[in-house]
Amino acid sequence: MALKSTIFKFDLQIADLDRNYFQTHALTIARHPSETDERMMMRVLAFALYADEALVFGKGLSAEDEPDLWEKDLTGAITHWIEVGLPDERKIRRACRRAKQVTALTYGGRAADMWWQANESLLLRQDNLAVLNIAQEDSKMLAAKATRNMSIQCTVQERELWLNIEGEALHIVPQVRR
Repeated sequence: MALKSTIFKFDLQIADLDRNYFQTHALTIARHPSETDERMMMRVLAFALYADEALVFGKGLSAEDEPDLWEKDLTGAITHWIEVGLPDERKIRRACRRAKQVTALTYGGRAADMWWQANESLLLRQDNLAVLNIAQEDSKMLAAKATRNMSIQCTVQERELWLNIEGEALHIVPQVRR
């Protein structure tokens, strides 16, 4: 018998001062059995960074042709494609051809550094690509906070995140690689 996804519910309050975006989102996320809490929390963090009414989660690990998150305009054209983790360079290049803007949010410490070194020269050719890295201690700290029902307040200012998770404050500064 196949393992089923675990459902997580997030009450995410976002105050993005960079984009003048202030909204509360009730997110329901199905965590695939092979997905870690760390990866799931990175998907939530990516949502907080790029929140928009049109931003939705993709089908996840089981869908090769979909991103972790994406935003489409009213015509169905992909305006923003977001990958979390260490995506295959070919998938990123395909995404850059399909979407107006592509973002890769990496994490994993040394593994993320090695991924960047291996793919940097090819990825730098993509004009519509942004690559951000989350420090390993920050991603591990977020993973440790994961519970099935969470309330998160997030303030974004100058691309830095201040999070309040169940009364505990966290400050995350993504490293811009591209």
